[in-house]
Amino acid sequence: MTLLSVGHACVDVYQGTVAALVPFFVAERGWGYAAASGVVLAASLLSSVVQPSFGALTDRWALPWLLPVSTLAAGAGIALSGVCGSYRLTLAAVALSGIGVAAYHPEAARVARVAGRGGHTAMGWFSLGGNLGFATAPLLVWAVVAVDGLRGSPLLAVPAVAGAVASGVALRGTRRVAAETAGGSARVADGRDDWGSFARLSGAVVCRSVVFLGLSTFISLYVRQRTGGGAVAGTAALFVLYLGGAVGTVAGGRLAARFRRVTVVRWAYALTVPAVAGVVLVPGPALYVFVALTSAGLYVPFSLHVTLGQDYLPRRMGTASGVTLGLTVSVGGIASPVLGAVADATSLRTALVPLIALPVIGWLLLRTLREPEPPRAAEGPATTARSGTATAR
Repeated sequence: MTLLSVGHACVDVYQGTVAALVPFFVAERGWGYAAASGVVLAASLLSSVVQPSFGALTDRWALPWLLPVSTLAAGAGIALSGVCGSYRLTLAAVALSGIGVAAYHPEAARVARVAGRGGHTAMGWFSLGGNLGFATAPLLVWAVVAVDGLRGSPLLAVPAVAGAVASGVALRGTRRVAAETAGGSARVADGRDDWGSFARLSGAVVCRSVVFLGLSTFISLYVRQRTGGGAVAGTAALFVLYLGGAVGTVAGGRLAARFRRVTVVRWAYALTVPAVAGVVLVPGPALYVFVALTSAGLYVPFSLHVTLGQDYLPRRMGTASGVTLGLTVSVGGIASPVLGAVADATSLRTALVPLIALPVIGWLLLRTLREPEPPRAAEGPATTARSGTATAR
């Protein structure tokens, strides 16, 4: 689980770096809000389109090699984005990174579920790795780009190399477990797929995604306006937004061990509403407090989305993982250019106001959800997978 968490951190660095690079694209290349948010869209759109396909593939076949290969692809795209000479090539580079991120998550989530024996806390630690990668991204980008400008972006490939090595070592130690749990023939769950509940859960996660990626894209620029600070003030706000996820993810797993997951998720969405309102409406340094509260509220349900989705679709865990951990996270980036266009036409504050309402919509979708029973693996290969996991750990 430690190696898988490290690998997850190294992949999700590249989800965080896209937003962290936006202010530098604006400063060095003179892009407007809409053009800059188009970079986020490029990373998100292809990821959103291909993610279900990777989930379906991992439902049928074992694809453990996807972990290191997709990590390297994610890093290569970001490394190239800063040195591409045109807007189109920059979009292509970040799109490559988005495909790498999309390919990684379904397989990794399934392996993590088995390695953690289906526990909510274990999935929380796996998700924590990704959140720490998000949190590290602004600091990493600032350290590299602030010194040498965008032409220093090839150095951003270093985490990808480290992540590929960590994933490779993890897969060597758990090769049998990964192979048995990655293919649909090796996981015959006892239960029926509840597509209705899964659809409502996915709708709520999309609302969460739009809020998170909308803030990720523009919070750095917005904080500079609201506080009068420079690049450091904006980078600090983005770091707080990502770092709060570390606390929220662990807290979510622990709360789910005491209360029902659906209850915890509902409360998280409800509490996110005033937190986002504070980010958008409160001026001055107090804004940082609301950024931290928003981050915690958005991340408490993060790992719970994954296990809930897997339990709603026990026969299609790869698809469930791809949607809840990847697709509905990246699809929020599709809304970023809309926010950017509104900001160009009016103001950045006006563009961010609608984000306050989205957690309310998410709560309404979650209100009628039932708590699913965790799927019980059938006798045979799945039982072997559990014993193999214990040995690997």
